[in-house]
Amino acid sequence: MAAVRAQSAAESAGIERLEITQPDDWHLHVRDGAALQSVVPFSASVFHRAVIMPNLRPPVTTALGAAEYRERVLAAVPEARRGEDGFKPLMTLYLTDDTTPEEVQKAKDGGIVVAFKLYPAGATTNSAAGVTDLFGRCFPAIQHMAHVGMPLLLHGEVVDPSVDMFDREKEFIHRVLSPLLERLPGAQSGSGACHHRRCGRVCVEST
Repeated sequence: MAAVRAQSAAESAGIERLEITQPDDWHLHVRDGAALQSVVPFSASVFHRAVIMPNLRPPVTTALGAAEYRERVLAAVPEARRGEDGFKPLMTLYLTDDTTPEEVQKAKDGGIVVAFKLYPAGATTNSAAGVTDLFGRCFPAIQHMAHVGMPLLLHGEVVDPSVDMFDREKEFIHRVLSPLLERLPGAQSGSGACHHRRCGRVCVEST
């Protein structure tokens, strides 16, 4: 998604070459425990910043939980990559049917959380607590995200068993992404796991 935006901006400005001095990772799973201790040092050695995914067990659903998780990530960063110019974990929260506008505001005010992540329930690893009622129970929280400028990252696939697995991303665009952007034209959205080219275009065109 970041690459699509960068390419679009470069083409608009007539730029033929972009040089990235140090890359960022906009979709990083470091998990927790032993896995975190293994992944974080490697990622910190390569990347300047990383958007940390929240689908742990249990998931990271509150601003307080994100702050605690961030401390565990930072504790695993090698000494050489700490400090003002060191590795920076950018935290996200796991959207559920029970996420409230108040929790969105806490996340915004806290300054640690950069986005919420939408996982359709049952779509992927540790998604059992994910969203089942996006346009119902979830919608007040999503409206508040749009109001305060909090991005919503999307795991872009439907979980309808009648949909062929190779069509789940395409159906997500029609059933979820396009209707969401129509209802909230000012919302900031990004696809964290949708590889259909139309998905990228829809996100870029909506901004």
